[in-house]
Amino acid sequence: MAAPLRLSDHDMSTERGFLCSYNAADVTLPAELAAPEEAARELPRTLLTGRVRKHLEALPVLDLKAFCAGASEAELRTAMVRYSFMVQAYVWGEAEAPTVLPAPLAVPMWALAKRLGQQPLLPYSAYVLDNWDRLDRAGPIALDNIWMIQNFLGGQDEAWFVLVHVAIEARAGAMLAQIPGLIEAADRGDAAAVEAGLAIVNAGWDDVNAIFDRMPERCDPYVYFHRVRPYIHGWKDNPALSAGLIYEGVAETGGQPQAFRGQTGSQSTIVPSMDALLGVGHAADPLRTFLDELHIYRPPAHRTFVDEVRARSHLRAFVQASGNPNLRELYNTCIRSLARFRTRHLEYAASYIAKQHKDSAGNDTDVGTGGTPFMKYLKKHRDEAEQHLL
Repeated sequence: MAAPLRLSDHDMSTERGFLCSYNAADVTLPAELAAPEEAARELPRTLLTGRVRKHLEALPVLDLKAFCAGASEAELRTAMVRYSFMVQAYVWGEAEAPTVLPAPLAVPMWALAKRLGQQPLLPYSAYVLDNWDRLDRAGPIALDNIWMIQNFLGGQDEAWFVLVHVAIEARAGAMLAQIPGLIEAADRGDAAAVEAGLAIVNAGWDDVNAIFDRMPERCDPYVYFHRVRPYIHGWKDNPALSAGLIYEGVAETGGQPQAFRGQTGSQSTIVPSMDALLGVGHAADPLRTFLDELHIYRPPAHRTFVDEVRARSHLRAFVQASGNPNLRELYNTCIRSLARFRTRHLEYAASYIAKQHKDSAGNDTDVGTGGTPFMKYLKKHRDEAEQHLL
């Protein structure tokens, strides 16, 4: 018999969902990382000079083997935040994208990513999940009580874009916490327990969608496109770096260019977890392939949660076979809420990206930050979710 599915085994909690479990602003890195940590903090100043690469190239080439072997999870993830922001700033902080990431960034970035089981550039986890703290530690993880720790240029629009995602992740924790119980209740045929769990999930979706609706309050589409989005692109399927990027000093690459997807909200694990619970599948298309590929960009513990839920959940079949109209409606409400979230994503993609003028090859309006022609497929995936109504 399989062991029970527990949030704690997947670096999750009811209170924080997939957000980091520690107070990120309190994490102190060792003295050997003082120079890169300071350089990362200085990015809002050095990016404005138009010569950010000069500043970052002056950093030492650190051998982080000992650090990676002995550091705490919080220290490793904090170092990942600092280095991954510097990597993005180096690549996209000046007019022409470079073909080589210099050793002072490439070598530590590669070591950290390998130790954490992620890819060597800015992931959603470093951009959002591990990059916030509360103003009042006794207060909630809510938009009026959180701040962004590491920035590129800084400012209201950049912070709000990230913090809306932080608030969503926090609120999703309570509905994600229902997943293990829902799977167990469906397996034992307990309709009342499934109804109760789905009601909690639906209440969570109402709040998540309400938070997502607030994005335009303090994140302007023009500012987002020109001052926030350029720094979060990757170098796979990106016309500005069509051959990828050479990681200088990283022996295992053999000096060959490496191609990685950029940070995108699609790396969040909330929607894949809900798809897995509800039995929502998507037909094969380039976006499906892209989303499947993004799975390796998530933290390993979060990946295994989705995999476990997908393997264990028979919720859809149970609801379908139950003949219970209340149960069916609760399930369908979950599907509609998931579709509404995808609809809002589609609307934001249109207003924040598609309607903006093209600025450069690396900031193409037709291609998402992860490197896919997103507008073509987002609507299709929204419609496919709705097709799972019972």
